[in-house]
Amino acid sequence: MDEKFLEIYTDGACKGNPGPGGWGAILLWGDNVKEVSGFESVTTNNRMELMAAIEGLKQVTKSVKIKLYTDSQYLKKGMTEWISLWQHTNWNKGKVKNKDLWEELIELNKKFEIQWCWVKGHNGNKYNERADELACKAVQKYGH
Repeated sequence: MDEKFLEIYTDGACKGNPGPGGWGAILLWGDNVKEVSGFESVTTNNRMELMAAIEGLKQVTKSVKIKLYTDSQYLKKGMTEWISLWQHTNWNKGKVKNKDLWEELIELNKKFEIQWCWVKGHNGNKYNERADELACKAVQKYGH
């Protein structure tokens, strides 16, 4: 853990694509750990990846530096590479999916200093594995 940063690990899951989905986020600050998760009845995996980041960031109430870890290249590249092009091309003339969630992430990204970090999924990182578990449990609990 990096004591200078609030670390957030996120993951999304979907049973079917589209189908019932869940998201999970873990916030780490020193010895403090907070877990949050949620569910949507009809969604996609990509939407759940974005929701995990959004809802994780919404938990932050202070101005801190953040390292947000995701196993989703869609989320990581979206925020670090594609967003400026999408905005410049008027969201590729309406072709970009999940624009509502991207716009929410853009606003949250302005609010904090965030490093968007990719971590290989299902590769033994305990916080990534736990975020996945939270997302999958949300699907199991509510999505049957």
